[in-house]
Amino acid sequence: MACKMDITFENGTKMPALGFGTWRASDEEVERALNEALEAGYRHIDTAPVYLNEKTIGKVLKEWLDAGKVTRDELFIVTKLPPHGTRASTVQKYLKRSLDDLQLAYVDLYHIHVPFTVPEVDGPFLMDDDGQIVLETTTDHVALWKAMEKVHEDGLARNIGLSNFNQRQIQRILDNCQIKPANLQIENHIYLQQPELVKFCKANGISVTAYSPLGSRGIEKLLNREVPDLLDNPVVKEIAEKLGKTAAQVLLRHLLQRGISTIPKSTNPKRLRENIDLFDFDIEDSDMVRLNALDQNIRICDFGFFPGITKHPEFPF
Repeated sequence: MACKMDITFENGTKMPALGFGTWRASDEEVERALNEALEAGYRHIDTAPVYLNEKTIGKVLKEWLDAGKVTRDELFIVTKLPPHGTRASTVQKYLKRSLDDLQLAYVDLYHIHVPFTVPEVDGPFLMDDDGQIVLETTTDHVALWKAMEKVHEDGLARNIGLSNFNQRQIQRILDNCQIKPANLQIENHIYLQQPELVKFCKANGISVTAYSPLGSRGIEKLLNREVPDLLDNPVVKEIAEKLGKTAAQVLLRHLLQRGISTIPKSTNPKRLRENIDLFDFDIEDSDMVRLNALDQNIRICDFGFFPGITKHPEFPF
């Protein structure tokens, strides 16, 4: 059974509100988990070149399409322009590379992954002698967005959007675009609800997708710091017990009821199926208020794994 709720873009495109995230999973894990996800009914699949798994995802998608188990129109595939491609002259090159790896003629949504730029490389990002990431500080969002509009016009990306942009950066795009961003993908969960940014997007006809909706505790080693456990929050656990649902289901349903789509990642078949089983219950208004009150403005994915990136003039946070 596929996801039973859609987010409708301003241009009328419908995107399944519950998607399957693929960040930080090995090829073997992604292949197994994506097959499980498609069996469970996921049709919105999110990836990116920096996740290093587009070829594996493309292999699985081709197998499903060739076998007639799913049609291309049923799928909603999202990928992103990588940080080393965040300039107008390289948008088409990197999108075509992603399409080749995904074995697709187009993606349903193409995001600019981050609002900053690093030098173009094939391989790990360049680091200086002090262990800081080498920056390219000439990022031009207006020219970049025009190149994004061109790949949309060429039919390579059915929709175009942004990821990790702040309100000022989004406004710059809105002030200089022919095609508005269809979607903004940001970290969003009970401890980082970003209500003002979400309100701004909705007021401007931009839908919002939440990444790391369950908190991404798996990146503690990458960040070299402790990450809060959203699933262990007593309010979340109390509401879950009352509803007969898991804490993860409550966290995801909270986002959906806020009008935000989300892309939880799991390689565990049981949790993967639980995460999409969100459409036979509602969180009461009083409990939504309690969950909203948990916001602490705690950002987990602060790009701390890019040492020195905060010096970039377009660092968003």
